[in-house]
Amino acid sequence: MPRTTAPRPSVLVTPGPPPFGQADSGAAASALVASGLVAEIEAYLASLPAPARTPVPYVCPYGSVLRPWRAGHPEPRATLLDRALGRPARPVPVSAADHLRLASRYIGAHGWLQGAMWDAAGRVCLLGAQAAVLAHGYGTPATVRTARTQLMEVLHATGRPARSPDEYNDRPTTREGDVHQLLDRAAARAARLGL
Repeated sequence: MPRTTAPRPSVLVTPGPPPFGQADSGAAASALVASGLVAEIEAYLASLPAPARTPVPYVCPYGSVLRPWRAGHPEPRATLLDRALGRPARPVPVSAADHLRLASRYIGAHGWLQGAMWDAAGRVCLLGAQAAVLAHGYGTPATVRTARTQLMEVLHATGRPARSPDEYNDRPTTREGDVHQLLDRAAARAARLGL
């Protein structure tokens, strides 16, 4: 089917702008309207297809509900046998990518720290966040080792070599946003690799 184009509106040619300082913005705006440029732009925009509506999540007008850092993951539950034997609940199995995302959320919820694993206010460093996620029952030590390997791979791939992720965390030039970005990149890499 041949494509038809809308007829172009006629454009009036006006003389060039006056020298600097001799015209105000109102005169310039009326010159644009008189030239038909505005009408031509409006006609062009009207000929474009309507943008697809993307669903927007509902936002409560009264605010949002705080979600815990482990939202989306079940809490570890002790079985009857665990309670009878007095042992802790089995850890919730998580992938290395999920472990890294949970560590980032933990830092976001409790605060970030340099030079120590944690402080009295509850803030943690990168290693402290990983230890806290593990201590809350998410993943195993093998999961943490795999996640730390991914952190080292990302550090070296992005030109920030370090002996450990903890050394990178404690550098004076490192900020909390850098740590979150490192955790996000390592989580994405681990997810791509299926770890």
